[in-house]
Amino acid sequence: MISCVIHAARDLRLERREPREPGPGQVRLRLAAGGICGSDLHYYKSGAVGDIRVREPLVLGHEMAGIVDARGDGVEGLAPGTRVAVNPSRPCHACRYCHAGQHHHCERMLFNGSAMYMPHTQGLFEELTIVEAHQCRPVADHLPMTLAAMAEPFAVTLHAVNRAGPLLGRTVLVTGAGPIGCLAVAASRLAGASRIITSDLLPEPLAIARQLGSDEVIDLSSGVGELDKLAEGKGSVDAVIECSGSVKALESAIGATRPQGVIVQVGALPGGPQPIPVGRIMAKEIELRGSFRFDPEFDTALDLMTAGRVDLRPLLSHSLPLADAEKAFDLALDRQRAMKVQLVA
Repeated sequence: MISCVIHAARDLRLERREPREPGPGQVRLRLAAGGICGSDLHYYKSGAVGDIRVREPLVLGHEMAGIVDARGDGVEGLAPGTRVAVNPSRPCHACRYCHAGQHHHCERMLFNGSAMYMPHTQGLFEELTIVEAHQCRPVADHLPMTLAAMAEPFAVTLHAVNRAGPLLGRTVLVTGAGPIGCLAVAASRLAGASRIITSDLLPEPLAIARQLGSDEVIDLSSGVGELDKLAEGKGSVDAVIECSGSVKALESAIGATRPQGVIVQVGALPGGPQPIPVGRIMAKEIELRGSFRFDPEFDTALDLMTAGRVDLRPLLSHSLPLADAEKAFDLALDRQRAMKVQLVA
């Protein structure tokens, strides 16, 4: 079988490995679709995500839907041929955060495709992969597997919108129209926002944001005039979902947010100290909230897609065979040509 393995920056290899047999409580899945995420691209570009560096060969990928190929002892249901989406989170269920119901803050979280620990937690970009049975969620026959593979990133944005508080009838600004930003637009629309504005430096992703529900878009390549208008009168935005990971975007968000509004930081800011204007946050009584991964939102994301409550098809720009993984990664780096790039069997 073929596995997509990162060894160091720009050292992505397709390796042939012997298929493994699932152990007790495990299933073996055949890849149907796997989405390339921003963290995968960081590993590919620089061999690291922030301070987390690749120290041994790592199979990439944590957005995945597949078909059960075999199951280990003790697994009920999930017969061979079952279509499933994979939740890449494996909390310990024993630490204080797990006991408090905050599983995404687990002190010993294992997350597929992560170099945080040694040995690394291997990812899902391989023809046949082993996961725990409890990570699998059956996928309805009518839901394409390419969409089922988007349950993980969609869950990230559903969690971010939950962190923002009630959005019914509110004005929302989404900064950054990459895959997460566009999914945040869809999540904000589902939450009842009455006006959604999306900003980005490129027109191509902004067009996708419109398709997913943005009422207005601001193309920052021609200047920040339209964004400055949102800052008039101490700000006119109730909530900001900051998805770009840019300090400049966060500064603009602070200006656009009304007094006692909320900013949810989803995009990862560069490592090291950042010059955040705390005085402006204080003076406007803005709540700056972080948002990290997800927990019950994974099942919610799959349920919403299954029920037809949201159509994420505009987000999927390219599907390439696993054998063309390096081409797919290079394509995913080009924001003018690609949005969500997936690897398929």
